[in-house]
Amino acid sequence: MASIAPPAHTRNAETTDSWITPPGIINDLGPFDLDPCACEPQPWACAKRQYTESDNGLLLPWDGFVWCNPPYGKLMTHWLNRMALHSNGIALVFARTETRSFFADVWPFASSLLFIKGRLTFYRPDGSKPKEGHNSGGPSVLIGYGDEAERRLANSSIAGQLIKTIRKTN
Repeated sequence: MASIAPPAHTRNAETTDSWITPPGIINDLGPFDLDPCACEPQPWACAKRQYTESDNGLLLPWDGFVWCNPPYGKLMTHWLNRMALHSNGIALVFARTETRSFFADVWPFASSLLFIKGRLTFYRPDGSKPKEGHNSGGPSVLIGYGDEAERRLANSSIAGQLIKTIRKTN
């Protein structure tokens, strides 16, 4: 995840704006065709093709099954909107279900949500883990868009609670 907006928490020695998805999640849910928000540098590929912050993955074409661990902050809603429009992939974000972004781009479009048990520990861009006890600071959710995402989340070994949604059709 490449970050554009500054974090909303106190900065300290463990703080960085770039955090990498734990490889176990990618291995469990993959393979993915595209990661439109890859970090620079990225210690392991989350997808066959990656766009970095300097590429601006929001503006480039998306195809195939997408992995999206977007920058957390004000721009996250743009990434979730793009996932909803693409409707074929999985996003990883904080489980802030009351937000405008969830009501606009998750609840009406997601096929399923896997609320992860416990808090994730993301990795640094060099591939190292933060010191013990340093986690994401909030609960996380995997958001599935489309039938393939729903299947992968349902067959996942990631501990948590899976919710299948009822998608509205026009």
